[in-house]
Amino acid sequence: MNSPQITIVGAGIGGLTLGIELRRRGFDVQIWEATRELREVGAAVALSANATRFYLERFGLESELAAAWAEVDGLIHRDGRTGRIVGRHHTRSSYREQFGAPYVGIHRADLQRILAGAFGAEGLHLSKRVITIDDDGPRATLHFEDGDSAQADLVIGADGARSTVRKLMLGYGFALYSGASASRGIVTPEALSELPDPEAIQFWMGPGAHLLHYPIGSGEQNFFLVQRCPAPWPHKSWVVPVEEGSPLEGFRDWHPAVVQMITAVPVTERWGLFHRPPLSRWSRGRITLLGDAAHALVPHHGQGTNQSIEDAIVLADPGMFDRHLSWIHGFRADTEIPDDAAGGTWL
Repeated sequence: MNSPQITIVGAGIGGLTLGIELRRRGFDVQIWEATRELREVGAAVALSANATRFYLERFGLESELAAAWAEVDGLIHRDGRTGRIVGRHHTRSSYREQFGAPYVGIHRADLQRILAGAFGAEGLHLSKRVITIDDDGPRATLHFEDGDSAQADLVIGADGARSTVRKLMLGYGFALYSGASASRGIVTPEALSELPDPEAIQFWMGPGAHLLHYPIGSGEQNFFLVQRCPAPWPHKSWVVPVEEGSPLEGFRDWHPAVVQMITAVPVTERWGLFHRPPLSRWSRGRITLLGDAAHALVPHHGQGTNQSIEDAIVLADPGMFDRHLSWIHGFRADTEIPDDAAGGTWL
């Protein structure tokens, strides 16, 4: 078999990680990204050992990442109103000792910048929004909004929770509202004089809500403020504007550190938290899915990015990848990949 042309749709964390890993194996990889530039989407991400070990052991990015991330010193659960510690788990050293790699916080834009640099400009195409994929010929053909097209032997949709590739493959884009919404922000340490244990990841818990926060490499705190909201979600968009000061409603009697953090920066938007129903199979023909496109979690579960990274490493594994390429080499477009060829859910 000639070296196949691999196309990844989406230059987020999962797509770039997969591109780097496949390049390491010598494959011709092209990444197609809808936006004009790689820019911040969201604020920061927490990476646990199931993700960080790959960046440190395989990619040679330790020095760049160490300069951009903050290694978290344990997990602390607190009563949101009194600040009382309910539970404390791990230190930096005990976490590394048990899991073999660090738990860190990093700004999403910094991680994306480092990964994009490792992948390189060649093969990374911006302003290319996929609108259709034809998979009924000798190769899959991607059609873009600007009228261009590209061909590939394998198409991997790594384009996030609202994936175009997923919708094209399945014919629908169904998502489930979790019954909660969230606001987020990044706060400088100078504005957090009331905050105990600033180097830990912390959950402040209270009736119908919680505040999660952790440090990132700049020394700032990334916070995620989650509140229960009535179902169904009453808005057409997943993201809606909020009035100034409204995130504080319901938290005025919480611990001073919580009040200080959520009022330190303007909070202008609120996210409805959605997840996707699990699929029994997320591959069809020459198309498969990765990360949130395949199995979107609600963000406050804290494993969406980590699972995208895991997906990329598993998908690029020689045994898994070569097995799938052998199948598509003789592919018929109207035939789904059978369970014994694709391993069921495949990733």
